[in-house]
Amino acid sequence: MKLFCAPLTSLIILPFLAVGLSSQLEPRLSDVAPSSSSIQNILKNTQGDKKYGYPTDLTQGIMPIPVHSHNDYWRAVPFYTGLSKGCMSTEADVWLFNGTLYVGHDESSLTEERTFESLYINPILDVLKRQNPASPFVSSPTRNGVFDTDPEQTLYLFVDVKTSGLETFGAVISALSPLRQKGYLTTLQDNTTVTIGPITVIGTGNTPLSMVGPVENRDYFYDGPLASLGLPEYANITSRISPIASTDFAAVFGIVTTDTDPILPDGQLGVLRAQVSLAKRLGIGARYWGTPYYPIRKRDEIWRLLLREGVALLNADDLDAVSTFF
Repeated sequence: MKLFCAPLTSLIILPFLAVGLSSQLEPRLSDVAPSSSSIQNILKNTQGDKKYGYPTDLTQGIMPIPVHSHNDYWRAVPFYTGLSKGCMSTEADVWLFNGTLYVGHDESSLTEERTFESLYINPILDVLKRQNPASPFVSSPTRNGVFDTDPEQTLYLFVDVKTSGLETFGAVISALSPLRQKGYLTTLQDNTTVTIGPITVIGTGNTPLSMVGPVENRDYFYDGPLASLGLPEYANITSRISPIASTDFAAVFGIVTTDTDPILPDGQLGVLRAQVSLAKRLGIGARYWGTPYYPIRKRDEIWRLLLREGVALLNADDLDAVSTFF
């Protein structure tokens, strides 16, 4: 892998995903150059033929894009929807009650069925099992990521801790055990070497920096404060602690009043460049949340600006729009 510079749910969701993805990936006759009726007949009747499928084809043809699926748990099918669009990053808000991690935006949205295990851990395990099949053609265990088109691309899993930081993040660490046992997590060894795995877990929200920074051997990281990198209290933060650092776009730049380029005045553009540049010098990728989402022209201009200036992840709520943008 690159270096830094299921239970019932699975049985229900995976067939749904397979149908959804396969419908996107099947040859459409409208995409094929005019051809004979014999060729068209072949294209129509290849479904189910084993020679046209392969073990890791769940994400066949899905190209990863540098997008964070913001509030991912709000989607009709969490995790899988972002995966189907190629999002390289996803997010779960977790609440600890009676030893169980529940997923939701607030307490009113929690249900017994929507847990960190059922919506994220088990689906991720299922996908990685498909991407790392036992095969007579494989001489040693593989560590492929979720994308068939780019097996070395890690998936960032942001875990937004909502309840008490110490207790809740401790439960998150325990909940990662199935991924840990399979060797699927990005790790830090001896506080020096980061080895990228299929999944990179990043604690955010109420995650205590004290539970991440001082730990020399771990398989979880910290969402650094992008706007505060370099300040004395965060002077020790590098990519070994924070592969990604984030901040609220609106809090830094205020209300964007135009929808044309240049979308930020020179002074604000200088702030943006300084923040992204400092993060890069520390080996950290930048992410801004709270970017404008309307009007569409303004949203797209901000996306173009952020990509041009080198952010690692675009924060997006409308995945249809952002996938079309790419």
